[in-house]
Amino acid sequence: MGFVCVTPCTLQVGRKDEFTVTVSKRGYQPAEIAVTTKVNGEGSAAFAGNILIGGIVGMAADASTGAGLDHVPNPVEVNLVPVKPTRHTSPKSAPRAKDVPEG
Repeated sequence: MGFVCVTPCTLQVGRKDEFTVTVSKRGYQPAEIAVTTKVNGEGSAAFAGNILIGGIVGMAADASTGAGLDHVPNPVEVNLVPVKPTRHTSPKSAPRAKDVPEG
């Protein structure tokens, strides 16, 4: 099991960590969003700079720390879909008046 929080919330994770966010609320279908990493624009420029100046040591440091990575999506935004009522969860219909014989 991972982190649990009530929205709105902020979690701190490692720059290289990829994970799945599960959002749930009673009466709604749960949603899962995969959060992955991608090389950011600054990261690729820094990596190219390491090739010219920092060499293998600079590239290894950036790769090991995840310095050139961003999480996607960030922030995670979710629109939950209501669960459609079933026969068992729908409100009961109003009782009908019974025919009473006149007498």
